[in-house]
Amino acid sequence: MQTDIQNPSHRVSNSAIYWMQIWLILLGLLVYSMILVGGATRLTDSGLSITEWKPISGTLPPLSSAEWITLFDLYKETAEYKFQNAGMTMSEFQFIYWWEWGHRFLGRFVGLVAVVGFTIFWLRGWLQNGLKLKFAGLIVLGGLQGAIGWWMVASGIGETTRVDVAPYRLMTHFGLALVIICYIFWLWSDLASGVRRLSNAKKVFFVLFGLVFLQMLAGALVAGLDAGRTYTDWPLMAGEFVPAGYFETYLGWRNPFENVAMTQFHHRVLAYFIAAYSLWVCFAYRRRTAELGLGFYSTLLLAQVLWGIYTLVSVAPLSLALVHQGLGVLVLLASLRVCRKSAAQSSVS
Repeated sequence: MQTDIQNPSHRVSNSAIYWMQIWLILLGLLVYSMILVGGATRLTDSGLSITEWKPISGTLPPLSSAEWITLFDLYKETAEYKFQNAGMTMSEFQFIYWWEWGHRFLGRFVGLVAVVGFTIFWLRGWLQNGLKLKFAGLIVLGGLQGAIGWWMVASGIGETTRVDVAPYRLMTHFGLALVIICYIFWLWSDLASGVRRLSNAKKVFFVLFGLVFLQMLAGALVAGLDAGRTYTDWPLMAGEFVPAGYFETYLGWRNPFENVAMTQFHHRVLAYFIAAYSLWVCFAYRRRTAELGLGFYSTLLLAQVLWGIYTLVSVAPLSLALVHQGLGVLVLLASLRVCRKSAAQSSVS
């Protein structure tokens, strides 16, 4: 029998559960904002504007003209400036700087909210039934995300020819952000309706979640390479189903991560497969659509597919691309919600 966090015998009051849920909702919204701001930082080529990692002192932005000049001079040493932004004005530098600074500041704020909330709940004795370990794990993931963020940025600063961060590192950074927001959602769901083991979920729904997660990672590669602004016709790519660039192999092992044609083709084909698989799942479980949340998931998926095509043929402007990314996160959470609901139904049965 499943352990329910709300069981009075475990001495976790409804008030405690309520405030921990509010905390998780706040963290979820902040992480979602981080994902969107991070997407904007990437699409505006702002990620390499801050060339140093200063977790504490870096909290404050430049406060004088001399500080701005120093930071601008550091940026001028990067390959991105030399090969892509040579001649950039101070105001142009400040534009990309504020995006990156805002992304890092928001990350620090998320960490502060997480640690403060965890500390308060611990001191009040609310972290029972394994919650202490689960919430501590969330904070550890947040710290790891910060370290991976710098590992990603360092790939674009240390190289003499690379003008962007390494796409596979961007994918790793984005993937961990998705893991964190999904983990927050699962913890919130545990508090809302009791603990459900993921292993109880139907495998067919777990596969669905895995496919959507993989598609999000593929999208990160597309964003990292600006591939969405390269092949902008649909349903073909430069007039072909499989573009000629797909077969270029000069990148070696990096080909699946840095070949523009290959990454966008994989992203497209995986989208078609997910749509077909989702259609089959909805048909197979058509009598349980409402109880499993398949209708909500399907609606979001359809909106994401249509918006993705519209974004592509519009040459992926910032506003459309961010909506596409934001919708993708919602589709992922909706697929996890289906897994959760199937686990709940399995527990009942």
